[in-house]
Amino acid sequence: MRLRRATPHDYARAGEITVAAYADFTLGPADPYVAHLLDAATRDREAELWVATDDDGTLLGCVTLCPPGSPWRELSADHEGEFRMLAVAPEAQGRGVGEALARLCLDRFRAEGCTAVLLSSLPDMTAAHRLYDRLGFVRLPERDWEPVPGVSLIAFRLDLTDHPEEPA
Repeated sequence: MRLRRATPHDYARAGEITVAAYADFTLGPADPYVAHLLDAATRDREAELWVATDDDGTLLGCVTLCPPGSPWRELSADHEGEFRMLAVAPEAQGRGVGEALARLCLDRFRAEGCTAVLLSSLPDMTAAHRLYDRLGFVRLPERDWEPVPGVSLIAFRLDLTDHPEEPA
């Protein structure tokens, strides 16, 4: 598996992967959030879109890394990192793609001197929660929030000072 910054050639497939990964958590094709998930080009322009590929270049997954100043940041303060929309193609699930992309984000924020990494998730995204738990994230109920009425997101935090260097 290779991890790299997305290129414009990747945007359409990255958007499709993100929509597929989140399909069980949207209201279907008419859900306004689907267009947001599909728009990989804007995510890369306003944050950083990273992809995982196999040796043949087939996209396996993607993640939006939200550096300081990015409008995609929702929870994090200046000294904290944040990533969003971690998505793995259905056919690539269970192969460590999500973990590799999450670790890429953690390594990047650790190298930049961040003290923690935050993220939010829907309560029923239990597969993602298991990954976050394995990586050392803990629930942060005081940072739970509603981006729109009726959509509740739960927060997670990884203290990078307690996890100065994670094994690969």
